[in-house]
Formats: sequence, C-alpha cells, structure tokens
Amino acid sequence: MREIDPNKCIDFILENAGKYAQAKGELAQLEAYKSSLKAIKMAQTSEQSLGAQEREAYRSQDYQDLCKAIGAATENAEKLKWELEAARLRHATWQTLEVSNRTQDRILK
Repeated sequence: MREIDPNKCIDFILENAGKYAQAKGELAQLEAYKSSLKAIKMAQTSEQSLGAQEREAYRSQDYQDLCKAIGAATENAEKLKWELEAARLRHATWQTLEVSNRTQDRILK
C-alpha cells in the first residue's frame, strides 16, 4: 500500500481551493444570469404585459452586474471555506502527531 502524506493532501486542497471557488462562482453567476437572459429574450417581443417592469429590471445592466458580483462573492466565500478547512485539517494532523509522539515517548521511557 502506498504511504499517504497528510500534509501533501492538505496542500493539494489549498492549491486547488481557488480553482474550486472559481468554478462555484461561475456556476452561481450563470444561475443568477438565467433570469436576466429570460428577461432579455422576453423584451425582444413586442408584447406589453403586467410583468414588463420586472422584465426590464431583469434585463438591465445593473441586474447583470449584480449577477457577476454574486458570482465573485461566491468564489471568494468558497476559497475562504477551503482555506479554513485546510487550516483545520493541518491543526488536526498536528494534534494527532503530537499525541503519537507523546505516546511513543512514554513507551520508550
């Protein structure tokens, strides 16, 4: 069986947290953009209805900018989440190693 270095596993999480966060951010942006795209397409018709004001809001540049901001915020939140998780795992690894070292010291004495 191959030996696993827990520090390399944790480093991998840290190194890839940004990529994961970016992917989650892009997903959130696309999800949020869905309503905007719907409004843009609805606005291309000549029909006027009660939902026209809502439709115009969805297709506005401000709304589209908000969708992008939501995506960026999700990216940042996810990156931080994984950085914190990696730090927690590093601490847990350190604790386990310390307990093992103390146990080994007691056995050898």
